[in-house]
Order: sequence, then structure tokens, then C-alpha cells
Amino acid sequence: MYEQQQEHGGEREPTAPELGAGAGAGPAVRPLDGFTVGVTAARRAEELGALLERRGAQVLHAPALRIVPLPDDTELLAVTRDLIEHVPDIVIATTAIGFRGWIEAAEGWGLGESLLDRLTGVELLARGPKVRGAIRAAGLTEKWSPASESMAEVLDRLLAEGVAGRRVALQLHGEPLPGFVEALRAGGAEVVGVPVYRWMPPEDIGPVDRLLDAVTGRGLDAVTFTSAPAAASLLRRAGERGIREEVLAALRGEVLPVCVGPVTAVPLQAEDVPTLQPERFRLGPLVQLLCRELPGRVRPLPVAGRRLEIRGHAVVLDGELRPVPPAGMALLRALARRPGWVVSRADLLRALPGAGRDEHAVETAMARLRVALGAPKLIQTVVKRGYRLSLDPRAETDKYGGE
Repeated sequence: MYEQQQEHGGEREPTAPELGAGAGAGPAVRPLDGFTVGVTAARRAEELGALLERRGAQVLHAPALRIVPLPDDTELLAVTRDLIEHVPDIVIATTAIGFRGWIEAAEGWGLGESLLDRLTGVELLARGPKVRGAIRAAGLTEKWSPASESMAEVLDRLLAEGVAGRRVALQLHGEPLPGFVEALRAGGAEVVGVPVYRWMPPEDIGPVDRLLDAVTGRGLDAVTFTSAPAAASLLRRAGERGIREEVLAALRGEVLPVCVGPVTAVPLQAEDVPTLQPERFRLGPLVQLLCRELPGRVRPLPVAGRRLEIRGHAVVLDGELRPVPPAGMALLRALARRPGWVVSRADLLRALPGAGRDEHAVETAMARLRVALGAPKLIQTVVKRGYRLSLDPRAETDKYGGE
């Protein structure tokens, strides 16, 4: 079911309220304006990236895996020949792309007709509607498909029917399913894995390393995962670089991990990383979830009679998006940790990335920040002490305070 989350149907375009339409004269602030989202998908990454960018996000794409082409996979060829010679009693198809690829690969090897002939006479189970469609497109008919699209429901049915002495072919999807296979074998079945495609590390590891650096540097607001192997691969690479704990700490805190479904989340949850998943395991709901969650994590501040939202790499001031340089964002976040309180130049200097020891760097970055905000009165200079956000004293303290 790892790949269940990678097979997504088309999603409708959001309505104006979902896009965050504002009442100002300028362009409406989109829900993901000012946020940066990492995409680890190998498949349909361009589609996911386009959905995110259309809603305002900056996207950092780093495919954590690559897929071995089916015709080149000698292991699949060997298993296909074995199943033609020793026909199974049950075949479980788990993903549409995998089932289609298996049939196409068999045709390329000259085994397509023989494979379809054998599958015609077996008990064919489809994990979900997309797989069911792929089965029927091949001229076959499934015996049963679970309403939940859950492999757990498939397992329950098989064990309830009894699998002792039966040969079960299980289409895999990138990684083994040890719990599922062990349960069938414990019930007396012979289980044959059909590796219709295999995940491998990407040939170019550079984008993955850049994404990991962005995670540890809190340069990302969220990371999306559409398969469990991608999540496992990212953590494995972090371990190879000796930054696994730093990555996990970021994912447990400031960087929001969003998975397209519960199975995808397993490698992260095994490391005590809390994740979010949409109710429907599709790209569209995943993006809609981000459109709600990321803006919802921003605490609006009433500053000098204005409404200020500090997002990942930009601010929204009275409903208008204003890009801010990285140094300015670092200063703004430092001030916003204690809105209305004076923050010393020394503390602000420590917040500046790579600023050294010269407090003049704070003054320079502050001047640029004020220009970017277009509202100098938002930040007040306190002579010989530092700077403070001009928090509106009339604001409700329980709403904007430190809770």
C-alpha cells in the first residue's frame, strides 16, 4: 500500500475563499504565499509542484527515490516465468501502475499472453478502484475489492477464508510488506512476491542533500511525502550524513511533515515524528490540507494599527504580501518571539545568519527590513537598548500574548 498514495485522481480547483481572497485592492494573498514546501516524490512530482505553486508556495523538489524500469528488472522476469509455470491460487494486485507495468513488461518479454491466460483462472483481488480499473483494462475480472482500499481488510478476508496450502502471489510496490506476508505464511500459505518495480536511491543525491540542509536550517515550512519508501530514504540519507537527529528534531518542531496517507507516515511515526494526512489519499486533498495548516500556524500580530503575519520567507501586512530578505526575516522572527518587548542589538546579531560580531550588520539589515515592510513605524528603535515591535496595546493579551 506504499504506492496507494501515489495514485491520485484529478482534483477540482479551489474556490475563491479557499484561495484566501482578500478584500484589498491588490491581488489576493494565496494560502501558501510566503511558504516554502519540500517535495520528495519521484512520481507525479511536477503535478504536485504545480498544485503547490498555483497556491503561492515556493517548491523545493528533491526526489528521494528513483524507480527501476520494469523491462530491465531481471527479478520480475524470473518471478513472472515461475508464476506461469506454477500457477498461484490467489493474486493480489495492489497498485494500478504496478499491475499495468507488470502486464506491459510481460508483453515486452513475449510472456504477456501466457501471463493473462494464467491470471484468468485465479482468484484475483484488487486493493482499490484504480487497481480494479487496471485489471479490467487488461481484459480480466477481479473477484473482490475492499471498500476501504486497505491491505488490512484484504488480509482479514484471506485469513477468514483460510489460506492453508494455497499459493498467493502478492504484487509488491517498492518495499516488502513483511507483516502482511508473515501473517499469510503463519496461516499456511505459500507467498510469492511480485516486485513490479523497485525503489533505488536517486542518481543525483544533490537535491536530497539540499532539502535536508533546508530542513535542518528551518528553510522549509513543510515537507510532503507521497510514499513510505521516500520517507525512509530521506531519513537514511540523513543518517549517512550524520544529521539524522537534527532532521528529526526539525520535523518534530518547526518543519511540518505532511503525508498523503497513513501508510506513508509509518517510517516517520516510527521515529516519533507526528505527521498530518488528508482524509482522502490524493494529491489535491494533501495540498488543501497544507493550505489550511500552514496559514493556521501563523499568529497574527496587531502592530502599530496594522495586522502582521510572519510567514516563512515573507510577511502579510493588512492582507498584502511583502517579500522580505532572509536577514530581515531573521530579525523579524527574533522580535516576534517577544512582541512589544525590547530586543537588544546583541541578541538580534546572534539571530542574523553569518553576521559575525559587528552590530552594524543589525542596523543595515533593520533598514532593509523596514524598506521591505513599507511601514517604518512597525519596528520602533529604542535608543541605546535595541528594537521592538510596536505592538498595539489595545490588543487582547490572551489572543496575541505568549500562550
